[in-house]
Amino acid sequence: MNRIVFSSLVNKSMLFVACLPLFLIGCSGNKNAAAISDTLTTGTINISVDESFRPVIDSQIQVFESLHPEAKIVVHYKSEADCLRDLDVDSIRMVIVTRGLSDDEQKQLKDTLTYVPTFGVLAYDAIAAIVNPQTPDSLLTMQDIRSLAKGTSGLPYKIVMDGKNSTSTVRFIIDSLLKGEKMGANVEGAMGSEAVIDYISKNTNAVGLIGVSWIGNSDDPNQSSFLKKVNIASIECRNCSNGPYVKPYQANIYTGRYPMIRPLYYILKENYDGLGSGFRNFLIYEKGQKVFKRAYLLPARMALEVQNIDLSE
Repeated sequence: MNRIVFSSLVNKSMLFVACLPLFLIGCSGNKNAAAISDTLTTGTINISVDESFRPVIDSQIQVFESLHPEAKIVVHYKSEADCLRDLDVDSIRMVIVTRGLSDDEQKQLKDTLTYVPTFGVLAYDAIAAIVNPQTPDSLLTMQDIRSLAKGTSGLPYKIVMDGKNSTSTVRFIIDSLLKGEKMGANVEGAMGSEAVIDYISKNTNAVGLIGVSWIGNSDDPNQSSFLKKVNIASIECRNCSNGPYVKPYQANIYTGRYPMIRPLYYILKENYDGLGSGFRNFLIYEKGQKVFKRAYLLPARMALEVQNIDLSE
C-alpha cells in the first residue's frame, strides 16, 4: 500500500513539473488565443451587409440572437462597395453582398490575413421594379428597363435606384443590362431602398429598382405599409414562349422566369470556430434558410418544389 501511494505521489510530482513549462508558456502570451473571446454561439462580432437586404438580415439576426442569448451580431448596412472595402477592416468579421471573391481578391486577402476568407451563396434575390399606384402602365419589358437606364427610352419615366454608384443594384444594371455602358442622365440615386419607395410613392413619372426583400413579404407590417404606397411592376417573362409578364415571386425566381435575379453571398473572415462561423452555419442550414423563404427570397440550400394550383376550384 505504501509503495502504491509513493508511486502516485511521484507521478503527480512529475506531472506537475511536466506541465509547469506549458503553464508558463500559456501565461507568457499566446496572443492569438487571448484575443479570441467568442465561440460559435457566444460573444460579439461586427458584420457589414448590403443595404438592399436589410429587412431579411434584420430578421435573421433577431432569430439567431433569440436562440443564442449570449451572442450579439452588430450589423452595419452599407453599399456593396463599402462592404467589400470592409474586408480590410480588422473589426469586420463577415460581409454579406451579391458576389463572391475574385481570384485576385482571394490572393490579396491571403497575403494580408495569411488565409483566404470562405464564401458561398446563401439565397437568390430579385430586383423588383416598382411604380406609383397612379401610373397607368405597370407592365415592362427588359428592353424598357434597359433603354430607361440608358436614357434612350421614349417612355415618360426616369429610373430611381438605391444610390447612383457603389450599390449592388447599380452594379447589376451596369454589368447585366448595360454591359458596361454608362447610365443615362435620367437615372437618379436615392439614399437607400426606403427612400426609393418614398420617392415612387410621390411621383408617377419614375420606376424604382430595389431588392424584393423590401416589399415581397405582404405579411410583414412594414412591407405591407410599403405595398399600399407603390405597386410591383410585372416584367416580361424570360424563356417563356407566349411572353407573359411576371412578378418577382419565389416560383418565378426558382424557374428563372423572372429576368432580374442575383445571388446573395456571405464572405467570412474567420479561421477558427468563432461567432462568425456560428452565424454562417445558422444562415446556411434549416432555420436560416426558412427565414430567407419567409422573406420571399429563394433559399439556395433548401430543396423546394413548385406546385401548380387550379385557381378555378
